[in-house]
Amino acid sequence: MAKRISQSSVNWAALAERVPAEQRGNLATFKVRSDGYLRRVLANPPEPPKINWAMYKQTIPVAGMVDTFQKQYEALKIPYPADTQTALVEAQWAEVKKAIQAFVQESNASIASYEKEIAATKALLPYDQMTMEDYNDAFPEQALDPVNRPTFWPHNPEEQPGYVDPDQPASSH
Repeated sequence: MAKRISQSSVNWAALAERVPAEQRGNLATFKVRSDGYLRRVLANPPEPPKINWAMYKQTIPVAGMVDTFQKQYEALKIPYPADTQTALVEAQWAEVKKAIQAFVQESNASIASYEKEIAATKALLPYDQMTMEDYNDAFPEQALDPVNRPTFWPHNPEEQPGYVDPDQPASSH
């Protein structure tokens, strides 16, 4: 015999925290329906009522009919459905846990690299106190270097000789 349900196993408060605000009405409707179903289940007795076969034997005039029904009724066993989905759900949960752990590890690695960038930026001399030499030391690839990499005014990449627009498809001449 299956275990009798006596109360809902759903943590409604924890579930409500995870539901988006626009779906709270649907959650409330679902909770009302779930509670109503639980009340209907609890209103019925855990076991079906016993059949008074003796009364039927006295009332029904056909000989042997009640005995036949009683044998058939007692031989009838309705099996409780086998749980075929829990293993699948547990396997899916294991996969999701692995994905969550991988995401957390990637996020922690990103956080560590961003914290290093923040520390490096905080270690820089403030821009309003920086000279051109300080800027050249801090950012050699971005600083103007008229000796080794001369540029033409207005010193932006589009105005320099040999510039190729990265947004344009390469022309095949």
